[in-house]
Amino acid sequence: LHHFDKMASMVCRSVLAVSRRGIATTACRSADKTMNDSVEHATGLEKREILARQAGREDPYEMQVYKRVAGTKANPNIVPSVADFRVVGCVCEEDATAISWMWLYKGEPKRCECGYWFKLVESKPV
Repeated sequence: LHHFDKMASMVCRSVLAVSRRGIATTACRSADKTMNDSVEHATGLEKREILARQAGREDPYEMQVYKRVAGTKANPNIVPSVADFRVVGCVCEEDATAISWMWLYKGEPKRCECGYWFKLVESKPV
């Protein structure tokens, strides 16, 4: 019980010490000012991403999950990329708990362990 009283006393002293400190405030009136539009405020990659979304490109980094198609060598799953390579994950079975990861390279269709084919195609950069 003595240990609890000592701890409570220390907490009270700390709170009182903080409350004795002065607080500085300033009044600011900005009724006539508004925040810039996010496009005007953004720069660099963030601005290009916003402009891409405004132009109707909802997934500018091509990060969405695609449903596999037939996935044959003649009709492979198309994977967009702005680079000449990309890591792709394939959920080989509907109820699988693991993802089969592989590197795709431009111009080289690749077959997953489960038999589905994937092909890298060029995408517009952000």
